[in-house]
Amino acid sequence: MPAGTAASKDSGKSRRTDGDLCVAQPPQLTVSPALFEKFQKLIYAETGIWLGTSKTALLCGRLYRRLRALEIDSLQHYYECVAQPDQQDERARMIDAITTNETRFFREPRQFEFMVQKILPRWRTEAERQLRPRRVRIWSAGCSSGEEPYTVAMLLARHLPAEQGWDVRLLATDISNRILEKARKGIYPIAKSEELPRDMLHSFMLRGMAERQGEIKVKVEIQQMVDFRRLNLDRETELIEGPFDAIFCRNVLIYFDTASKRRAVTNLARHLVANGFLFVGHAENLCSMSSQLRSLEPTIYTKTSDQEVP
Repeated sequence: MPAGTAASKDSGKSRRTDGDLCVAQPPQLTVSPALFEKFQKLIYAETGIWLGTSKTALLCGRLYRRLRALEIDSLQHYYECVAQPDQQDERARMIDAITTNETRFFREPRQFEFMVQKILPRWRTEAERQLRPRRVRIWSAGCSSGEEPYTVAMLLARHLPAEQGWDVRLLATDISNRILEKARKGIYPIAKSEELPRDMLHSFMLRGMAERQGEIKVKVEIQQMVDFRRLNLDRETELIEGPFDAIFCRNVLIYFDTASKRRAVTNLARHLVANGFLFVGHAENLCSMSSQLRSLEPTIYTKTSDQEVP
């Protein structure tokens, strides 16, 4: 990707893309109710994700390529393999196969408007009054292919620039190694340019040339703000960083049952600073999940404290 070649919106039309394995269920690959329950419990133990019985076809379709790659002829034989204690790597590949990764730049724009209009001015004012350091730490939990943390990084680079002494870092985590590899590269189809405001596109993205034509790439200064890492949100002991000024965990908790959702929300709240902010998806209501979290408006929570948001 040639440096200095700013991306342009004029080179593509928006279309939906995601990281799903779009494999139809092969007729020879079947799973009995008893075997599906075994996979169900194994996946839940590994991730906190609960697959309902309606996901039988999804399980067969998503695992077909793994069975073919391993030359295994049935899901029963695959389960006997993947359930072995020494098969952590294969269990990670299984999770990669069954997880859905759908995201885009500036998804749920109201949340980013709230950041620009309310949160970032507050942080700047507090820093000017020496009530906080010029240091910001943000966690993107369930970052998928990277559009979310890169969106946040671009906003912070614009409004809290390093030239003014701001030290901004983002931790971006996901359970899928496959999708994290894609996120680290920061390369996307040029159709994604339609999701970005023109000024952000010009300032923070590069347009591919020659063999990279048809792609855009996140500029290196934005990539360097983000640390991508595999993490299981259902296991609170895996994260030692924090506390964070804000956490994005959007459209992740909908895959959890009540028990694993409560564990995850407790973990998220524990890693927030007092008066820190938690952003979730529109289908996720946390009011009964944690006494530490107070709703500011739909999908935006703050960790309880006497201090109010301006």
